Amino acid sequence: MTSYKSSGVNIHKAEKFVDRIKPLVKQTFNKNVLSGIGNFGAFYELNLKKYLKPVFVSSTDGVGTKVKIAAMLNKYDTVGEDLINHCVNDIAVCGAVPLYFLDYYAMGKLNVNNSVNVVKGLVRGCINNTMSLIGGETAEMPGVYSQNDFDLAGTIVGVVDKNKIVNSSNVKKGDILVGFKSTGLHTNGYSLVRKIFSINEYNKYFPELKNTLSKELLKVHKSYLDIIQVSLKRFDVNSFSHITGGGIVGNTLRVIPKNLNLEINWSSWQHPPIYDLIQKKGSVSENVMRETFNLGIGLIAILPSNKAKSYCSFWNKRKEKCFIIGSIH
Repeated sequence: MTSYKSSGVNIHKAEKFVDRIKPLVKQTFNKNVLSGIGNFGAFYELNLKKYLKPVFVSSTDGVGTKVKIAAMLNKYDTVGEDLINHCVNDIAVCGAVPLYFLDYYAMGKLNVNNSVNVVKGLVRGCINNTMSLIGGETAEMPGVYSQNDFDLAGTIVGVVDKNKIVNSSNVKKGDILVGFKSTGLHTNGYSLVRKIFSINEYNKYFPELKNTLSKELLKVHKSYLDIIQVSLKRFDVNSFSHITGGGIVGNTLRVIPKNLNLEINWSSWQHPPIYDLIQKKGSVSENVMRETFNLGIGLIAILPSNKAKSYCSFWNKRKEKCFIIGSIH
């Protein structure tokens, strides 16, 4: 007898999964979340009195093929946090603070324990960024994904006062680029990495990394929310760039006027060893490295030239490593 379960979709297992994640997800709720898990829609009540002209800022993104490495290494508890922090950074550089998040999690065959670990990462990311995980979709899709394959994406919604939106309008010729250290590859460049390294190399210890390759590659994407918010309150920052796919140049050109350009001093900071290893092992050209990876810089702040040194000093004293890496011309 043909059933939905015989086609590869196990509804009862999905129900068990939801039961297990309910108490986890509820840890992210605040007084603004009006409904529990399981309704057809999620409700979020927002008090807008503290905003003169509130503007909602939203973004959708995924973790890319970093999920392939997570699945291969059977480590599922970090990619959720990767996703949250990536999406938080995308709206934070616009001046917004996050409100809530919805995830989309699809796989070939639902493994409840692995899936719970994915959600643990999502929950940890939401708590660390003071945001609620108010809904999502878990889709078991045999035929689209092989049994061990999965994908993870999500949508974030935040808010900013209209007169505090950060964009390219204040950037001027002579402004300085201050780069903040990344925690690693973050969520970009993994397709190239997977092409370069063989499966049996992931658990190998590399002396230059002082780590195994797998642990280095699965380091969590850093959230820059606090740095950005403090910077906007205390300094005259003209723009921010979140360094993702496209590298330093590709992403920073998005947040400066079209008539201006960048001058990057590529030797002004030391590239983390993982990039030297990737470049050497894969015989990757410098241009490809620069357009694929963040090369150790995850966030760029653009400031007037007379503010840059004091700005760097402020953050370095707080153990947030940053460097003056270039200028606008």
